[in-house]
Amino acid sequence: MTLIGIGVIIIGVAAIILAIFIGHTLNNLASVLSGVDKTVQQLPAQLDGIFKETGDMIHESNQTLADVNDKLQQLSPLFYMVGDVGNATRKFSSSLVDVTDSVKARTEAGRDIADKNNLGGLYGSFALGYYWLKKRREMKREERDYTNE
Repeated sequence: MTLIGIGVIIIGVAAIILAIFIGHTLNNLASVLSGVDKTVQQLPAQLDGIFKETGDMIHESNQTLADVNDKLQQLSPLFYMVGDVGNATRKFSSSLVDVTDSVKARTEAGRDIADKNNLGGLYGSFALGYYWLKKRREMKREERDYTNE
């Protein structure tokens, strides 16, 4: 046997080993492709189920939205009433502010006149006298009620 024969035998053995390796790899690839084929065959049924569930969910969402709209429509008069009460309260409070401002202006004008004419002590004396008179009458009335019992 010559060197060429030995080289051909080595190349043949290497080719056989390479063919066995490639055959094994292709066999594994075939089993993977078979699994992919089964998955792809199940995909339409799964997508049909998903689309059916999505359609049902959209239908339920539409019904819920219609129900919410109906309930809001029923509540809208209440919201209008609350708005009217708010407007009335605002108008009332603004009129109270106007009255308070006018009383404050009159009080300040009266205070200016009293300060100008030195009447502050005089008004205070009248107020104190009126208070004492009122208290005295009240005490007499209580004594009278107590003695009559």
